[in-house]
Amino acid sequence: MPDFTGFSAAALDFYDDLEMDNTKTFWEAHRQTYDTEVAAPMKALMAELTDEFGEPKVFRPYRDVRFAKDKTPYKTAQGAFVAAGPSTGWYVQVGAPGVRVGAGFYEASTARLASVREAIVHDRHGPELEAILAKAQSAGWELGGDRLKTSPRGYDAEHPRIELLRHKSMTLGKNYGFEPFIHTPELLDRVRADWRETQPLIDWVLAHAKG
Repeated sequence: MPDFTGFSAAALDFYDDLEMDNTKTFWEAHRQTYDTEVAAPMKALMAELTDEFGEPKVFRPYRDVRFAKDKTPYKTAQGAFVAAGPSTGWYVQVGAPGVRVGAGFYEASTARLASVREAIVHDRHGPELEAILAKAQSAGWELGGDRLKTSPRGYDAEHPRIELLRHKSMTLGKNYGFEPFIHTPELLDRVRADWRETQPLIDWVLAHAKG
């Protein structure tokens, strides 16, 4: 596997053009650009991170349109994910807006979500999560995830951690955008450092998401 050297400007331009012409005709005409400027460097990046974080999944570029109203056939970003547990782990993607990294859990079964919420209301585990998220946000991470608009059933709307209890998924995300380093090997060091920085959230989820 070749060493990771960064994502070229051609990778970003490819997705910029794909957003304007998301068709098989465009894709077939530019498939080599995708293979060499997007897929190959993403696989090289993941290969460099495998020893520390685990086996990656580099997502296919094709959208599943069977039940979607939007029938455009191709994803407008190339993502990759390393699982640390069920629906839990680290993420990186490249697309027209540049590069983005993330970590957390993106979905949970009813039982796992219930166990997460019980941990959030716990007198020790809940404040631990608050501290983890506060530290991450002060370091530039954005807290995201699907959330209920109302309080989850069985929980007091006045609970001091009600905003966390509304989460059905919970992620930390950070945009690198068009920073010059995304075109260089430095991006590998940034991703590695940022994934390490989110390890406390991953550990907390793995410790408390049961079922």
